Amino acid sequence: MSISILWFRRDLRLSDHPALLAAIGSSDEVLPVFVWDPVLIGDGGARVQRLAASLAALSADTGGALVVRTGDPAEVIADLAAEADAREIHVTRESTPYGRRRDQRVRARLERDGRELVETGSPYAVGPGRVRNRTGEPYKVFTPFSRAWHEHGWPRPGERPGEIAWATGHHSADPAGPGSRSTAGRGAARGAVKAVEAGERAALARWRAFLDEDLDGYAEQRDRPDLDTTSRLSVHLKYGEIHPRTILAELAEHPAAGGESARRFVTELAWREFYADILWHWPRSAWRDLRDALAGMAYDEGPEAGELVEAWKQGLTGYPVVDAGMRQLLAEGWMHNRVRMITASFLVKDLHVWWPVGARHFLDHLIDGDIASNNHGWQWVAGTGTDASPWFRVFNPVTQGLRFDPAGEYVRRWVPELAHLPGAAAHEPWRSPDGYRNGYPERIVDHAEERLEALRRYDVARGSEN
Repeated sequence: MSISILWFRRDLRLSDHPALLAAIGSSDEVLPVFVWDPVLIGDGGARVQRLAASLAALSADTGGALVVRTGDPAEVIADLAAEADAREIHVTRESTPYGRRRDQRVRARLERDGRELVETGSPYAVGPGRVRNRTGEPYKVFTPFSRAWHEHGWPRPGERPGEIAWATGHHSADPAGPGSRSTAGRGAARGAVKAVEAGERAALARWRAFLDEDLDGYAEQRDRPDLDTTSRLSVHLKYGEIHPRTILAELAEHPAAGGESARRFVTELAWREFYADILWHWPRSAWRDLRDALAGMAYDEGPEAGELVEAWKQGLTGYPVVDAGMRQLLAEGWMHNRVRMITASFLVKDLHVWWPVGARHFLDHLIDGDIASNNHGWQWVAGTGTDASPWFRVFNPVTQGLRFDPAGEYVRRWVPELAHLPGAAAHEPWRSPDGYRNGYPERIVDHAEERLEALRRYDVARGSEN
């Protein structure tokens, strides 16, 4: 009886799973495997807790057949393949720089034993690298990419297999991961992260609830952190508990498919695919400026800058909407997208700190932290990424708060020191006689002054390039 291995990574589901279908078609039984990679585990925290929850759901969906091991994937997968006498190891094609390097090592290790790593499908509707312009070059600007992405199209979702002959009898481990007790402890030390339902069923339920309840108002309300009417699908997409093809297919059949809200939502999916494509073509852009136009930019470093960065991380900047977002990040492992832009702009343009400092902090805490979307989103704010000329964008944290949290509900939810200030007054405690009575900190910088300083530095950096 032949066995193939399905190595799960960013595809923790059974529906619309091309690699699973390929594994089923190549053998009598399929051994489902997940490897806790020490390189990706880091120091635990919210991401590991969330991933453990997803693995627990996947283990249940496989009837307990999921084998979970820890170590260098090249050695772990090779050992498992030898143990199960599996000739083929099936995976979803990876597109991140680390994932591609890891898979090269795994492939080389397997080939030494006469085994094969088989790549099928990707975590995206259109695999990174496939959308190119008429001359065969990749896109660096979103709008033409989005147009070409739509024209390229994507296949229908694959069917969920009926009966799956899972290989059993192999030693499995606790999906909670290595040192699960210490991992949970480290996460708790960072804050009581809000429990989020995980797994394929939870992802489908969340998507269909959004489709039925919140899609109609998405175009008007998507920038409102106080209303919390976004899809919250980013974490499910990160772990592959739902495939974007499934979302696009069901959305296309919805009565609201032709409306503005549906179009805006698809545009957000296109941004995710665009950033993955950028990272595929320019892997160095994960932690370095994509464009060199601001290579001469002066950034602040040293102890004083470090103190300001720490205030930003803890939500103690004195700017309510910034602090609300940073505290939500620590508490939930998530932050509303509009607030991500506001908090990122504050670090880069009010505190004059290079964007990777903030990108790393976000990835350390976000349960939906995706290196392509996160790091290129930071570059969009910093002016070093895919936009043609974003250098003059400096988000005003006060006006942004007043515009997108007009009644102050979001601020009061996350900054209890300002709970006594009614309505929009929560965004400007310095205007109220008792604004600071509960110990809320005063502003660590003057935004108006720092905006002018940011523009001056940008002008100098751009001038040095010319």
